[in-house]
Amino acid sequence: MKRTRLLNAPLSGLIASMGHGDLLVIGDAGLPVPKGVPVIDLAVMRGVPGIFDVLDAVLAELVVERSALATEADPALIARFAEREIGALGRISHEDFKLESRYARAVVRTGECTPYANICLWAGVAF
Repeated sequence: MKRTRLLNAPLSGLIASMGHGDLLVIGDAGLPVPKGVPVIDLAVMRGVPGIFDVLDAVLAELVVERSALATEADPALIARFAEREIGALGRISHEDFKLESRYARAVVRTGECTPYANICLWAGVAF
C-alpha cells in the first residue's frame, strides 16, 4: 500500500505520468467536462469529497508551477486556495476556465457544491 495520502489509483497514476506544463483540472460537481477529456469521478454525494480534500491529496504528489481560478469565485474561496502550494495563481473568467479545460489531461470531479470551486493546476518539476 502507498505511503502518501492519495490512494485513488487512476488519479495517482495520472499524476505519475504528468510532465512539465501538463494541466489537471479539479472541479466541483457541476463543472462541465469537454468531450474527449477523461474524467476521474470521485463524487459520492453533495459535498463528499470536498474540493479541498481532493486538492490537498493531489498536492501531496503533484508539483504545481501555476494555477488558475475563475474571477467570479468568492474572495473567501480564493483565499482558501491561495493558502496552498499552487504556484503562481492566475484568474480567468469562468467561461475561459471551461475553454481551458479542453487541454486538461483529465478533470477530477468532486462532490463540491460551492459555486466556482474549480482549479486549473499546471505541473511543474521537482528539480
